Amino acid sequence: MSDLHEQFGEIDIYLFDQLLRRRLRPGMRVLDVGCGSGRNLVYLLQSGYDVFGIDPDPISIHVMQRLASRLAPHLPPDNFRIETIERNSFPEAFADVVLSSAVLHFARDDAQFTAMLLGTWKLLRPGGLLFCRLASSIGMEQHVKPIAGRRHRLPDGTERYLVDEALLMSLTRELDAELLDPLKTTIVQNQRCMTTWVVRKGELQVRRLP
Repeated sequence: MSDLHEQFGEIDIYLFDQLLRRRLRPGMRVLDVGCGSGRNLVYLLQSGYDVFGIDPDPISIHVMQRLASRLAPHLPPDNFRIETIERNSFPEAFADVVLSSAVLHFARDDAQFTAMLLGTWKLLRPGGLLFCRLASSIGMEQHVKPIAGRRHRLPDGTERYLVDEALLMSLTRELDAELLDPLKTTIVQNQRCMTTWVVRKGELQVRRLP
């Protein structure tokens, strides 16, 4: 039996669920925005996916490039770039799948959140899949403390930009997207909530965002 950690790394369990349902398939071009050191990419690198990633942290990208050189040596190092989501160098409609795991909740305010989301969305081809996991207030509304706008202090002591069901459903409509799964929220006891938002891009371009 192969070692599960070697095969899958520290993959997000909800991304693993998308793999099990065959929404990600070998040969697809997958771009991880905010890829870090590649915890969600171990399996993809070893399984015939065309993998790309961006992250503003140079150390993370260096680690990511080393991981890719070991698991998928055919991929060019330039597939993994030191860039922000808002100002990335990949062309529009580049990827079949875009991953955004624990990234958008670091937005400072509404303007940056919108810029990060649009920077993510433009990378996705029509018909492509966005897998997004981010902090929310869903299920913990009485335990988060507003700071400014949608910035909140969580019970675990961190500060995050928090979405809720109404905002995610509004964004789904504004992006002309199809919600592929009901919103799924994991409540980490007395600490935080993480919501998974999985959508497919429609044929129309983004109109506007609230």
